[in-house]
Amino acid sequence: MNPVLSISRRTRSTPFTRRVTEAGVKGYTVYNRMLLPTVFEGFEEDYHHLKKHVQVWDVACERQVEIKGPDAFKLVQMLTPRNLAKMGEDQCYYIPVVDEKGGMLNDPVAVKHSYDRWWISIADSDLLYWIKGLALGRGLNVDIFEPDVSPLAIQGPKSDDLMARLFGEDIRDLRFFRHRKIDFNGTSFTVARSGYSVQGGFEIYVDGSEHGEPLWDALFEAGEDLNVRAGCPNLIERIEGGLLSYGNDMTIENTPYEAGLGKFCKGDAAKGCIGADVLQKELENGPKRQIRGIAISGSATPPCRNPWPIMSGDEKAGQVTSAAWSPDLNTNVAIGMIDKAHWKIGNKLTVQTPDGTRDCEVRKMPFI
Repeated sequence: MNPVLSISRRTRSTPFTRRVTEAGVKGYTVYNRMLLPTVFEGFEEDYHHLKKHVQVWDVACERQVEIKGPDAFKLVQMLTPRNLAKMGEDQCYYIPVVDEKGGMLNDPVAVKHSYDRWWISIADSDLLYWIKGLALGRGLNVDIFEPDVSPLAIQGPKSDDLMARLFGEDIRDLRFFRHRKIDFNGTSFTVARSGYSVQGGFEIYVDGSEHGEPLWDALFEAGEDLNVRAGCPNLIERIEGGLLSYGNDMTIENTPYEAGLGKFCKGDAAKGCIGADVLQKELENGPKRQIRGIAISGSATPPCRNPWPIMSGDEKAGQVTSAAWSPDLNTNVAIGMIDKAHWKIGNKLTVQTPDGTRDCEVRKMPFI
């Protein structure tokens, strides 16, 4: 018998869980102590559909940390080496969040509503407590809490068509990583052109759990002839697109430079954030290892549940952290952390998978 996930009150459902169940979800993981769907028809079936049509994703597990008050901007800027000074009130920024040693604590999206009100849309970690601790330790005048806000993602090449039917044609004009307000049944939601795929789409920040099912139903009714389906972040598609997973491809043991996020660590902001001294030294000396794409030979690999050693002869050269078979590229695609001496694009190495040693090659990301 395969292991099953026992769902209890400690594993929080979402405003969309009942609809996800009705849609035939076949697997879940736990993310920020909430249910995150992982598969519906099958990994490859979901992958092909996402690339051709439109899907509605329950990503309520992307919890929001709301920071509100006179010192909100100051606190958010302390979290990240990315310069937020010129960020508009309709923008979203992808930000590395680091600790005092420069280690990655999270890679959230910051949503700016105003100078004194922000949402930090977090990956899987207890970032709320870190932010509260910084605010308390520095005596900052802010309120920090988790609002009742649950993102619902609309992803795929037909996402603009679906959104336009429900919210008007001008939604097509929303630029990448910008947000605006939309009206639904007399309620105002924030919607951003963003999402955890490279197929294009939107994320609707559903403010109030009671609105979850009505919005879900309205989207499916509007998109019936667009072949809309329930979906979820797809492992194959995210690796092809070079989208990193915090906790898998990078952890607190890695810096933003190692995670390939050095472009977000420039300017005066990098000097003022927590961990600035460590990051400055790494900027001067360069990282000793870094994220790379990896193509692995042979038939489909098993799931990468633990890192796989990458070898150069008898010398360890790094590790694979995520891997999947790509039907469109007809090879195994992977993401890994590779030491500087071996990370050159085109290098031939080997990787020790659970079913044996395979040849592999260092590749650029994204693969597609």
